Amino acid sequence: MRNLWTLLIVLCLGAVGLGSFAADKSASDKSTGNRVFELRTYYAAPGKMEALHARFRDHTTKIFAKHGMTVVGFWNPIDPKQAENKLVYLLAFPSKKAADESWKAFRDDPDWKSAREASEKDGKLVDKVESVYLNPADYSPIK
Repeated sequence: MRNLWTLLIVLCLGAVGLGSFAADKSASDKSTGNRVFELRTYYAAPGKMEALHARFRDHTTKIFAKHGMTVVGFWNPIDPKQAENKLVYLLAFPSKKAADESWKAFRDDPDWKSAREASEKDGKLVDKVESVYLNPADYSPIK
């Protein structure tokens, strides 16, 4: 099922032709050609999906931007049962090394620590996270 999700997300990205996203890449992205993507799937704790959405909407995405983490998009499963506990999103980084550095800075950021602590005052929001790093295929419309 996880491989199917990965394939569907990648196919959808190609199908919608994210040309404007690709055109907005920074000069360093264009020169290196080593941009990588990270597909992340979060499994929310029971009854915590709305709180998880709120944390991403109100805090996390801003902190991502602060640390050079480009959000490509967020998706909810169409199936209502899966949508109760699953959130999928895709990030882009200039390189795997940049991704590692961004995640370290993100985890150490006092704003993140504060947002996480406040959002989890009534219990943890996430039961499980899956992450896979992706290199675009040579024919991919988004690189």
